[in-house]
Amino acid sequence: MPNLRTSVTLFLLLATQISFWTPGLSYENFLTLSGYLAINFMSITMLLATRPAWLESPLGGLDSTYQLHKWTGILAVVFALSHWLIEMADDALEAMFGSNRSLKEADFSGLLDSLQDGAEDLGEPGLYVLAFLVVITLLRWVPYGYWRHLHRVMPVIYLVLAAHALLLAPLTWWQQPTGWLMALLIAGGAVASLQSLTGQIGRSRRYKGLVQAVRQTSANITEVVCEMGKRWPGHQAGQFALVTFDRMEGAHPFSLSSADNDSGQLSFHIKALGDYTRKIPRKLRSGQAVTLEGPYGRFDPDSGRKNAQQIWVAGGIGITPFLAALEKRLINTDQIYPAVTLHYCTAEALGDPMLARLQQLVQQLPDISLHIYDSLQGQRLTATQLQIHDRRVDIWFCGPQGLAKALRSGLKQQSVSLRFHQESFKFR
Repeated sequence: MPNLRTSVTLFLLLATQISFWTPGLSYENFLTLSGYLAINFMSITMLLATRPAWLESPLGGLDSTYQLHKWTGILAVVFALSHWLIEMADDALEAMFGSNRSLKEADFSGLLDSLQDGAEDLGEPGLYVLAFLVVITLLRWVPYGYWRHLHRVMPVIYLVLAAHALLLAPLTWWQQPTGWLMALLIAGGAVASLQSLTGQIGRSRRYKGLVQAVRQTSANITEVVCEMGKRWPGHQAGQFALVTFDRMEGAHPFSLSSADNDSGQLSFHIKALGDYTRKIPRKLRSGQAVTLEGPYGRFDPDSGRKNAQQIWVAGGIGITPFLAALEKRLINTDQIYPAVTLHYCTAEALGDPMLARLQQLVQQLPDISLHIYDSLQGQRLTATQLQIHDRRVDIWFCGPQGLAKALRSGLKQQSVSLRFHQESFKFR
């Protein structure tokens, strides 16, 4: 289910579109309303896929943008299927609600008539392909390497369905706000589709560099150091980049585990969570080319509310953004930072390569209180162990979803002003 921010945004998007609509009860009203909402949400989905930088702040980061992208895509398919079902039940709906001739499709002749017939014929198969692509995206049955190639068909399907909407829309719409809004969104969606098909998405934020070092620090964690030179624009602790080591594999999001020190040298700690990340220690070599796109994200542990208790919670590889935040404090010694309680959950403290670095950083920062939980020893972090003592609390979380759910559930009983900050890297 979408989170609160995404739910509110979806409601506002739907309410805005409905506000442009002229209400009525007829078969044509139902048919055109469902088609109108379907193509509008498809257009919004395409626009969000371009990763617009200006939307990161209002939406809360690229991860939230992709969550919204996912749900606008789902709504687009829901309304498109509704449109198809309404058309299949035309006789029954006309008998029940009557007909509105002013909403009939435009009557063209010549070339436009041929184009209209073609757009109408392509609408149904286009819907089938769209639904198929959305389903395999949600179910995650197809490995990422294959899925991303299949997903490239989406802009083509969108352009086909956009032509269907434009050529079959009632002529009266083009003199009304309903048609103006739809045309504006389709224009934006068409531009976004062309950007996708020509590989322009994110191009202005891509930077080429070299892999400087590859160190396998444990059986399932690899540290990769990249030299980006002066081209890198800098980053904030807690941000991530879309990293491409292999063009055939494409870009993957990895958190930056080092603070920005103006040297252009960046590090990532990558956990073997799938086929691609398991191959990194064997395939990646020093001197190899790398492309970073970003930085992205709004997960900044030092941007909490003033006079609020600051609690950081990390689970496993989720410690990486906090390592960068601790490094940042050591680099920027002239700034004043609030005291923080940091809770770190690890599978095995003795064999954890991240723990030694974490403890080394914390020893140099007296305003950081560190608590370690070793699951091998049966230690589990609970909401009561967070030691909440203020009326205003900011919790910054990066770790397994199961731990996040358990903490959120336990925190519901706390009568405090609580903000729980968490990023999601599920980009499909």
